[in-house]
Formats: sequence, C-alpha cells, structure tokens
Amino acid sequence: MEKAPDSWVNVALSEVVAINPGIDKSRFSDDDELPFVPMPAVEAGTGGIDTSERRPFKKVKSGFTAFASGDVLFAKITPCMENGKMALVPDLPEGVGFGTTEFHVLRPTKAVDARLLYYFVSSASVRHEAQHSMTGAVGQKRVPKRFLEIKEFPLPPLNEQHRIVEKIEALFARIDKGEQALREVQKLLRRYRQSILKAAVTGELTHDWREANQHRLEPASDLLARILETRRENWQVRRKYKEPLSPDLVDLPQIPVGWAWAGPEQLSKSEPNSMCIGPFGSNLKVSDYSESGVPLIFVRHIRSRDFNGRDSKFVSEMKARELSSHRVFPGDLLITKMGEPPGDVAVYPKDAPTAVLTADCIRLSVADTEVSLSYLEAAISSPLVQAQIKRISKGVAQQKVSLANFKRIGLPIPPYAEQREISSRVTRAMARVDTLERTCVVELTRSTAIRQSILKSAFTGQLVPQDPADEPANELLARIRDEREATAKDRPRRKTRA
Repeated sequence: MEKAPDSWVNVALSEVVAINPGIDKSRFSDDDELPFVPMPAVEAGTGGIDTSERRPFKKVKSGFTAFASGDVLFAKITPCMENGKMALVPDLPEGVGFGTTEFHVLRPTKAVDARLLYYFVSSASVRHEAQHSMTGAVGQKRVPKRFLEIKEFPLPPLNEQHRIVEKIEALFARIDKGEQALREVQKLLRRYRQSILKAAVTGELTHDWREANQHRLEPASDLLARILETRRENWQVRRKYKEPLSPDLVDLPQIPVGWAWAGPEQLSKSEPNSMCIGPFGSNLKVSDYSESGVPLIFVRHIRSRDFNGRDSKFVSEMKARELSSHRVFPGDLLITKMGEPPGDVAVYPKDAPTAVLTADCIRLSVADTEVSLSYLEAAISSPLVQAQIKRISKGVAQQKVSLANFKRIGLPIPPYAEQREISSRVTRAMARVDTLERTCVVELTRSTAIRQSILKSAFTGQLVPQDPADEPANELLARIRDEREATAKDRPRRKTRA
C-alpha cells in the first residue's frame, strides 16, 4: 500500500462517520409528506438519486430507513452494492427522508467532506472489499454494518479534502462529456441498425438491385407454392397432413411486386415438430441439469447469441432422448417467446452440437431449399415483424407470445436471389455497426478505469498537492474531540430519583 502524506491519518470509518444514526421523528405528524427513496431511485455507478417520490410519515416512520440531507446512502444488498448504488443525499425540503431498508446510512462528522465520503465508499476497491465481507444466503447477501465501522479511511486535512473533491469533480465532468458523446453514438447506431432492418424487409435496401434484375427473378409466390408442395409431398407421418397456418395480413403494409407474405410454419420443414417450444412443468426440472452432456438452450443464449458460455447447463443423453421433440440442430432458427418484448432471434451455429430447448424459447426448423436463414433472422429482428410480435404478446409482469400466435405473424419473403442479396448487404452494414459499437464499449470501459485511477490517486494523496498551512488531520480530529467533550460537559445532566 502506498504511504499517505504525513498530514493525513488513517482512521476507522466509525471514528469520523455515524453509521445508521437515525433521525428525530418527534417533529412530524402522520400526514406529513416526506421524500421516499426506493432502490431503483438510486442510479448504479453515477451517484444519481431521485427524491421526488413522497409518502405520508405514518407509512414510513417504522420499517424503513431514515436519513438526512448530506448523508451518504450505501446499498448493502447484492447485486446493488456491487453495481455501485451509492448516493449523496441532496438538500431535502424537511431535511430528512426515508428509503428502503437495504441502505446503510453514513452521516459524516465535521471531520469529513460528505462528497469525499461518497467517492470513497463508491470506489471499486471499497466495493470489492465489501463484496468479500457479505453475509447471508445466495441472492440475499448483504454488507454487514461492522464492515463499514472498521473500514480504514485515509483522512486528509479538511482543506485538502475540499481541494480533492473539486479536482475529482472537474476531472469527472470532462469524462462525463466524453461518455455522453459515446452513449449518443450508441443510440444512433441502434437507430441505424433498425433502419437497415426496416429497409431490408420493405424492399428499400435492394430497390436498385431489384430494378436491374427484375427480368430474372422468380416471384416469391411461386417459391412459396413450391415450398408448400414439397412439404406436402414429403410428409411421411401416418397421421393426416395438416396445412400450415397462413399469416394474418390485417394491417400489414404493401411489399414490393414479386414478394409474398408467408407464415413461419409455412417455411418450416415437412415433419412434425418443425416448430416447437421448450418443455415445461415436470418434463424438465432443475434437478435434471448436469455439468456435461447435451447442452440446454435458454433465453439468455438466444439474446446474447452465445451458445458456449460459462453458464451453460446440460442434461444426460437419456434425458435428451426423452425430450427428443425439443431437440435443436445446427441451422435452426431460435426465437425467445418472453421478454420486453419477446422476439429476439438467432441462428443456431452450423458447428454447434445438437441441443435441447428450454421453456420460453421457440425453435423453427426451416425448409432446406430456397429460404435464406440469415434473411429470416433479419426479417424477424426488423421493426415490421417486431411490431407484430409486440401486438400478440400478453402478460403483466412478463410479456409472452404463444406458439399458436407466433405462427400467424407475416414474414415478407422476396425471391430467393433477392433474399441472398439482402442478406449480403445487411451483413456488411451490421459488421460496420458492430465495429463501432465495440469501439464505444471499449472507450466506456476505459473511462471507467480512468475514474477508478483518479479515485486511487485521490485517496493516496497524489491528486492534489499538500499545503503546509493546512491543519493536519490528527489535529483536526483532536480539535473535534475536544469540541465534542466540551459540548457534552455543558449539556445539563438528568436528575436521578433518590
């Protein structure tokens, strides 16, 4: 550990900060409206806090955490603490407020600048230590009060504290501007991505190409008729063939001449369960999971398009055979049937092993000929199709789309040659977007590292120069102790009964 300047002193945090001190509640009546801060009102990693919510005093005076203006709130529960949900309480109308019990409250004494206290407890190094001091069950682990009481705090002279805070805020303001610019770029890239997908499924993206190649394009209606005829002819199951569902075309826009609307089931293979969802209920339980075997595909894998993550789960070969109707093969289209909204889509990689679908996922095995998987992936991701999925999704806490409803969405299908041209153009455009998005992520990660480097310098005495005229921290502490003792002596003693 780097040596602190001679004018500094290391103290236990509880020597200069009151931890969970409470407030005087006697001055409030039950109907007084006071600020209330739930956990979502504190931003992760920024110190932002929303104190606009109001609740009557009678509703919060017991069972909640009380705090005052100038206190520092420290989220004690996982993962809020690790994510940096700490904040300096601003000036409040009544000087006090209430919040969730998942906050520790730190009230600085005259020895500590409240802003410096916030920067200290919100730093990555303190949060890392706090994480390793947590107690409790998995998912409900909390930072104990004792960790904060004994945590060593490098206390600078008070004037130097003010200089440190001013320097931190000046440097962070410059970083904020850079991060804001990067986030604006990310927003623009997301919009551009959606505009590319919209142009892909409305024909705008290949308008010039279509005009030049119109004479050699087979109409998509003929393509679809051939797929359906092949599907019918190749049906080899004993039960009677059932025609796949046609799309619901109500409120769908016009598409270019030569294109056709198709439902997902119409594009599926000529075999049972070419469209299916994952097993539910007792068919697949957590107790069936193992650390090796046949991989399971969850919603998170489809959203991330990462099917080889460290969080992968498996089932045995025997269990996989039992769930054979839910198997996933390379080249299948996978769609989430839950989310905000559902409809994330990914192609299961060509080199991936066969897998088993889990609940809240849809598998679409596409007809082998004359349907481009990459085009269908782009089409389902497009605003045109996503709007349809949103309309048919239901649920309060979690939006879900049923397989039956999903089969009725309309997919705009171009001639096969145009599908391939669209896929090529979308792939090139998205590659450029991906490169820029990765650059933004790298730069945002770098700025986070710079912030932590600044805080490290701040708490080792390297951020601002020391001033010999400053009152040393040990003298500051001694003076404050003397003032506290003098105040205690002047306080009238309670009379005791004889």
